[in-house]
Parts: sequence; structure tokens; C-alpha cells
Amino acid sequence: MTDEPAGPTTGAPLPYAAICLVRHSESTWITESRFQGRADPPLSALGEHQARLVARRLRDRHLPPALPVPGSPPQAIWHSPLSRGGATAARIADALAMTTALRSDDALTELGQGEWEGLTHAAVQRRWPAELAAWRNDPVAAQAPGGERLQDGSERVAGFLERLLDGLSPGAGGSTAPWSIVVSHDGILRLMLMRLLDIPLERFWAFPFPVAGISVIDLVEGRPRLRAHALTDHLAAEGDAADRGGAL
Repeated sequence: MTDEPAGPTTGAPLPYAAICLVRHSESTWITESRFQGRADPPLSALGEHQARLVARRLRDRHLPPALPVPGSPPQAIWHSPLSRGGATAARIADALAMTTALRSDDALTELGQGEWEGLTHAAVQRRWPAELAAWRNDPVAAQAPGGERLQDGSERVAGFLERLLDGLSPGAGGSTAPWSIVVSHDGILRLMLMRLLDIPLERFWAFPFPVAGISVIDLVEGRPRLRAHALTDHLAAEGDAADRGGAL
């Protein structure tokens, strides 16, 4: 691993910044165990409820156990343009009274799953058993037929992170501890965490992001620290923590 700062490529790194990563809540295709990729199923009824719960947790972030993010408002709420990401982000923005802070970015769209999109796990297993096994065992070398390579997804994540970090500035909104929320998808959030922490792509499957889960990475003088990963206590309290086995 490198000891180089993970901050913007221009200018000195910030003394402190934080990024709160949130996976979208449950979609209708997750309930059916379908591969999603760049397809655009809406939130399920449970997903709508989960979005309100994660929004409430971010609003009440100071309540014990407090989330490791600043008490000041986030400078932006970035989100995937797909509806499951946008709807989750909108609930968060409503809870924080920050609807003007919403920022859609195409780079946050989920990894493309090619011919598997819309199909159930069982259907893919029947039709592409070797390809599915290869993707699960070596996602750097294998992907869905017509799907996106991890390397390509990682490159667009890198471009987004540069824009995000360049946009964080001390003093914006009266804060000396700038931070932003990013609402995206399991695959993209894995790549974002790995890019920030300089973890090889071969470890892709090691860092799952549950639906409506919260993770936090902060940067001190540009050097990242994982402060929290896959927090779902806000869902467990309501009996909504189970991920129903949906695919990317």
C-alpha cells in the first residue's frame, strides 16, 4: 500500500475531510434476487421504509452511538442517477432539509452486468455456470457477458473521487470539517472504498455493502482511515436489516 495522500491532485490536502458512503435501500429486483447492474428497478415498499430509516439515522447522527462524521451539515449529497439511488438520496436530503445539496453523477451508476441484467441468480446459474463461477472467483479477470470490467469501473470511480475531494473545502457552509454523503451501489461503493484505501481489486468480494448500510472514511492530511463499515443498526431496530440476496 502507498502512503501517498488520497486527496485532490491539485493543491495541498485538507487537514480533515470525511466521506459517508450509503448503499441504496432495497429495490424490487433485490426482492426477486435479480441482477440489476445499470437497469433501473424502483425501490420496493420495504426499500422506501429503509430509505426513511437511513435518512433518520443521518439526521440524528449525534445520538449514541454517534456516527463518526462531523456535526455540521454535509456539503453535498452525491448519488447515482438510477432511481434506487436517487430515491434513497432524496429521503436523506429531505431529512437533512438539504434538497439543494443533491448532486447526481453518472460515475456512480452501478457496474454494468450485461446479459445478466434482469435475470435471477438461478437463471444465470443455469445458463452461464462457468462464467458465474469465474466472476465469483476472479472478478478482475471475468465479468458478465457484455458486462463492465472492474478495472473500467475503478477508473470512473477515481474520476468521481477527484471531483468530490476537489469540491470539499473548509469553511463552506460554515464548517471547518467538510464532508459529503455518497449514495450509490454495492459494486461502485466497493470500488470506492478500495480506491481510497489502496486495496487491490482482487479483494473486491471482501467488502460487502448491505442495503441502506452506512460506511465512513475520513481523510487526515489526505490520508484515509476507515472509521465505520456496513452499519445497519438503524435497520435492525425496526427488523429491516436482512439483505434478501440481491445481485449487483
